[in-house]
Amino acid sequence: MPSRFIPAFLLATLIAPLSANASESFRIESKSSALTATPIASFDEPWAMTFLPDRSALITTKPGRLFHMTPDGRKTEVAGMWKVAYGGQGGLGDVVLHPNFSENQRIYISNVEASDNRRTFGAIVAAATLDRSGATPRLTNKAKIWTQQPKTSGRGHFSHRLAFDAENKLFITSGDRQKQKPAQRFSQGLGKIIRLNDDGSVPTDNPYQDKGTLAKTYWSIGHRNPLGIAFAEDGTLWSHEMGPRHGDELNLIERGRNYGWPVVSDGDNYSGRPIPDHATRPEFQAPKKSWVPAISPSGFILYSGDVFPNWKGDAFMGGLSSRALVRVDIKDGTAREAERFRWGERVREVEQGPDGAIWVLEDGDGARLLKLTPAQG
Repeated sequence: MPSRFIPAFLLATLIAPLSANASESFRIESKSSALTATPIASFDEPWAMTFLPDRSALITTKPGRLFHMTPDGRKTEVAGMWKVAYGGQGGLGDVVLHPNFSENQRIYISNVEASDNRRTFGAIVAAATLDRSGATPRLTNKAKIWTQQPKTSGRGHFSHRLAFDAENKLFITSGDRQKQKPAQRFSQGLGKIIRLNDDGSVPTDNPYQDKGTLAKTYWSIGHRNPLGIAFAEDGTLWSHEMGPRHGDELNLIERGRNYGWPVVSDGDNYSGRPIPDHATRPEFQAPKKSWVPAISPSGFILYSGDVFPNWKGDAFMGGLSSRALVRVDIKDGTAREAERFRWGERVREVEQGPDGAIWVLEDGDGARLLKLTPAQG
């Protein structure tokens, strides 16, 4: 029900921080480590978050609401958010800051939109200014800078995760929309990782300059449903993606590489029909780590803080079906799963906080935002 029909006293309750009883910390253990989890706030169907320089945060929720949250967990809905196509795997998606946010206050948001006849769907990315000069934060100067092409039927595998590199280039994961074959077609921007300038224009040094106009936006091809993308401190780009029936992947993303989907996978089709493994086709880039059985990865960081000094450079991935936070040890371009932290909830998003703590968003209605720190004792 739209918020304008909710009584004021009830709306205040919905956007208040967690009660004292609900905010009690608890312990999460793996086979070799332990964390303290402190609930900070709760959201209905959260999808992504990012921290601002003042340690406040922005949180998206899949039905289409964007929240600004203070460091103590008080949240306010951001005004000026546009309508999204909510349903299936679609809705409001990622949110990231422009690298020069402190100067320009620009943020980038992904979401799903419908075609005019509402029969086909696709992801978009828009830029906007976050105006916090008034009592309520508001989005202004909004501009769509990328549209997933083509729009297709169905509501799955939009991906639409975002990351900026050190040169202010924007990388966008574009899923295969459960259509498979377009991931290998240069004429369709599905199953690709996209690279753009911060205004949506196309860099002239992208790798596929002779494959058509749309292909000039591609950085890599042959992806299925990449739901995590992040840069390491050394500038390398990593992404994870959901496999079909098992075969989830963690990939080192390199310019102009083909990652093989749907020709190869370490998983099989849901029908049970086998897919050749990566090892059978060396011309495709193999994952640095794959998972059988699946973990259903969502959310992703490469840790660089000081709170967990022994984990610097490691990857942390949220797990949906695995109901875990998965730590992957990365060294010299190799990756191995090191441990899983489980507390019985699906993990939708992972972010590193300004102080080096790890923050996770659980999945679904009433999902908690948890701050993870080292457990004592």
